[in-house]
Amino acid sequence: MRDHHSHREHGDGRDGFEKRPGRERGGRGPRVFAPGDLKLLLLALIAEQPCHGYDLIRQIEGLFDGAYSPSPGVIYPTLTFLEESELITGDAEGGKKRYTITDAGRLFLNEQAIALDGVRMRIDVSKRSLRGHDRPPEIHEAVHNLRHALQLHHGRWSPEEIRRVSELLNNTAKAIVDGPAVQSSSEQAQ
Repeated sequence: MRDHHSHREHGDGRDGFEKRPGRERGGRGPRVFAPGDLKLLLLALIAEQPCHGYDLIRQIEGLFDGAYSPSPGVIYPTLTFLEESELITGDAEGGKKRYTITDAGRLFLNEQAIALDGVRMRIDVSKRSLRGHDRPPEIHEAVHNLRHALQLHHGRWSPEEIRRVSELLNNTAKAIVDGPAVQSSSEQAQ
């Protein structure tokens, strides 16, 4: 398998989704795919059934219950990457390419089974978020303020400051995941 492109990502700021109004700042929804996720998902879908790029766009849109549709500007370059990596083949059929997984692609997919489970889990989480369970405006503003504070801090990262800030952020993330704290008996008495 050719590997000269294996570390290249299509990391040009696009996340593979068309813009929809009313989402996060700039009109774009939350990032759904981590680096490499889209490649793995496309490979898995092609393994299930050979298909055209347009079919893949519709299948992924279906995974998100229509809330997002992958952009052709991200799907087709990713298909080209998979083809150049010899994980899929594309046969022209009536002017459109029909993609089929290769033996190397099947082997890669088997090796990445756990990662693919993670992709599908993130899709489920994102789908719930996109159906209207998104962050309230107050939380969105607080996240924006945090990002701004981190940008203002640029260049002043001593080892001690890295530990301090990462501890603050990790503790905050854990507190959010853990949910509201149980009130102590002294707070309940008030």
